[in-house]
Order: sequence, then C-alpha cells, then structure tokens
Amino acid sequence: MNFFEAEKMKLTHLLFCILVFSIIIGCSQPKEQIENKKTNIMGNMKLTSSAFANNGAISSEFTCDGADISPALVISDVPKNAKSLALIMDDPDAPIGTFVHWVVWNIPTDTKEIKKGDEPAGVQGTTGFKRSGYGGPCPPSGTHRYFFKLYALDILLDLPEGSNKNDLEKSMGSHIIEKTQLIGLYKRK
Repeated sequence: MNFFEAEKMKLTHLLFCILVFSIIIGCSQPKEQIENKKTNIMGNMKLTSSAFANNGAISSEFTCDGADISPALVISDVPKNAKSLALIMDDPDAPIGTFVHWVVWNIPTDTKEIKKGDEPAGVQGTTGFKRSGYGGPCPPSGTHRYFFKLYALDILLDLPEGSNKNDLEKSMGSHIIEKTQLIGLYKRK
C-alpha cells in the first residue's frame, strides 16, 4: 500500500467515525427533551405583560426599589383540556442559586389577566423571601433575568398552601400539558 492509499484509508475511517458519532448524538436526547416532545410542553399558550416586553427591562415600580407590586400579566391560548394553571417567577442569576419570587398554583384556566398589583385566584406558595405572594426583583448587583413561567396542568393540585417551588414542581410532574414563559430584566441603579 502506498502513501496515498494509506491516507485515503485514514480519511475514510475518519469520515466513518464522524458519521457514527453524528448518528449517536442525534439519537440520544436528554430526558427533558423527550418529555417535552411527549407533553408538547411549548405549545400555543402565551404569557405577556404590558409592563415589559419579553427580555425587556422591568420598571422599578415592580421591584424592591419601587412599590414592589406585581406587573400586569396577560394569559392567552390556554389548552382546552387544562384543569388548572401554575405560575412560578424566579431569578436564576442570584448569587446563592435560583431565587424564587412568586409561586401560585390551581389558578383557574379561564384567567385571562392578572392585574397590576393583584394576586391571581389560586393557592399561594412560599417564596425565597419566606412568605407568600409576589416579591419583586432586588438583585444585589448586575443585571438579573426574571423568569415568569406559566404551566397548564391536567389536574387541580392537592398541595397545601405555603408549599415551595420544589414541592410544586414535584407535584406537577407528568401533569404539565404546556408551558410558556416571559423573561424580564432588572438592574438596580
């Protein structure tokens, strides 16, 4: 075998390995992706706000630097087979790990709007502030992202008032029909 034939064989072997690797990577999906496809988790349901655009700045009115009231939220296209909604607001950029600002579940599926400064009908959970109800952004430094996550569930949850985000996520488990989110940004001056 001459030099060129040996190089051609090495190249063929390399291409074969790349092909096999690509197939393996394409076939192996994280568990979350498989569950998301199974439950159509990101569907048509929407969560918007007149107070800020998705990935836009949150006004200080809705933070610890202002009135610390909840922003208006609009809910649309809830799946017809949903029995309840759940809402979690958290900050994954907090220095101590994800900080929870709002936890509510068993929100009626016909809820179209949560008015500015209001709590939705439903059951309130305990936040990172060790109390129930909305607690606005209050980052110690830098710009933080605040995720308002809305879940459509196929059941009413039997979860006691005051439960935390982890309890809620465990209870929701396989009952999530769809999920949507709205992200707001805040940096203290």
